[in-house]
Amino acid sequence: MQKQRLPPETRKGNIWEGRFKEINNFEKYLRQNGTIILKFFLNISKNEQKKRFLSRIDEPDKNWKFSTADYEERKYWDDYQNAFEDMLENTSTEWAPWFVIPADNKWFARLAVSVAVSSALERLELSMPVVDDKQKKRLAEIHEQLLAEQG
Repeated sequence: MQKQRLPPETRKGNIWEGRFKEINNFEKYLRQNGTIILKFFLNISKNEQKKRFLSRIDEPDKNWKFSTADYEERKYWDDYQNAFEDMLENTSTEWAPWFVIPADNKWFARLAVSVAVSSALERLELSMPVVDDKQKKRLAEIHEQLLAEQG
């Protein structure tokens, strides 16, 4: 934590408990102000990660996608899985749920995210604005004026 240069008051106790509370409070504030929050966790297996790393190394056009740091972090796979689980358990709320998407198959992950986004949009019950008779009359007047203009 010292390397992160966090203020001393944030280093006391369980730092993550406080962070999770702040995240939830912020997301609740956003929701109360009309923001719809959709959070997606694209979950790939360790085996799929290995396949993707090998593909990025083997195919020259994908070399730019590979980071040696990602390979080094792979050693901590189990620790990351525990951290993800902790994060999901503590920040998935009624007002800002997580969607955990199996992502070994990209097509399926994209479909699942699309369905969640589409469902959220449908729940908004959006419709085109209605143009009343007064506005239609004004539009007709402007239409005639535009047609009458020179040039």
